Amino acid sequence: MKRQKRDRLERAHAKGYQAGLSGRSKETCPYGGADARGHWYGGWREAVEERVSGLDNH
Repeated sequence: MKRQKRDRLERAHAKGYQAGLSGRSKETCPYGGADARGHWYGGWREAVEERVSGLDNH
């Protein structure tokens, strides 16, 4: 995979992660392309799972 494409997808993942941490809905995904949207959702899911498991540990 080209570096440029990988960087774009990594950025989408990071932005999704930040959205998940801040409690935003997954419907707020700004990406229209399937690849970037999938990475954004992946980051969002990771963050939501971390938030939920963090709440369960307290």
